[in-house]
Amino acid sequence: MKLSIDHKSPIPLHLQAEELLRNIITDPQYADGKLLPNEVDLAKQLAISRTTLRQALNKLVYEGLLIRKKGIGTKVAGSPVSSKSNNWLSFSQEMNARGIPIRNFELHISWVNPEEPIANFFEINIAKKVLKLERLRGGTDGPFVYFVSYFHPRVGLTGDEDFKRPLYEILEKEHSIIVDLSKEEISAKVADKFIATKLEIEPGSPILFRKRYVYDQGDRPIEFNTGYYKADNFIYTIESRRE
Repeated sequence: MKLSIDHKSPIPLHLQAEELLRNIITDPQYADGKLLPNEVDLAKQLAISRTTLRQALNKLVYEGLLIRKKGIGTKVAGSPVSSKSNNWLSFSQEMNARGIPIRNFELHISWVNPEEPIANFFEINIAKKVLKLERLRGGTDGPFVYFVSYFHPRVGLTGDEDFKRPLYEILEKEHSIIVDLSKEEISAKVADKFIATKLEIEPGSPILFRKRYVYDQGDRPIEFNTGYYKADNFIYTIESRRE
């Protein structure tokens, strides 16, 4: 693809660069994750400053069309992962149903004293240890969600379970716990240094934060879960029907 900008045009250079980048995105050669030309070479080829080029790149990164990784480069973003709030499946089950391959980049299990909000939800004393499960998950392009789950002691999890399997399948088949109700809170946040490192993004980048309260068939609390999602490749949809 020949790349050029009309320096005699009244259209600002950064807008021309932005339009050029939008055309590059549609090129099939970049659909498979191939990196775009680096900033230095592209700026020289277009005879514009890196600041002007970066202004155009930032716009497309903000729109979720490009993904930039420090020390690696910029590439076209894949189709964002989507999750529906009324679809009662574990994350693994839902992604499998959509044909999206998921892998665990990290998986940590520990026994901790719950913080007060978690202890209040479980209606237990903060001196009572609970199982904490941390999972960094994603796809072929890298991690895009960091989950932290805490489980009520009555659930019976030992920590020896194979947590690479769907979580709610483990609860049902191994512990006779059937999840029945989920209450969720969703908000926008910026990534702190810890979350940014996990998700391989810059500190201060926008993320989707979801807090989930899970109950069994007797409306008893069984799981307190938080999820931190990369904003550029995850869409959370809510579907409701008027009765």
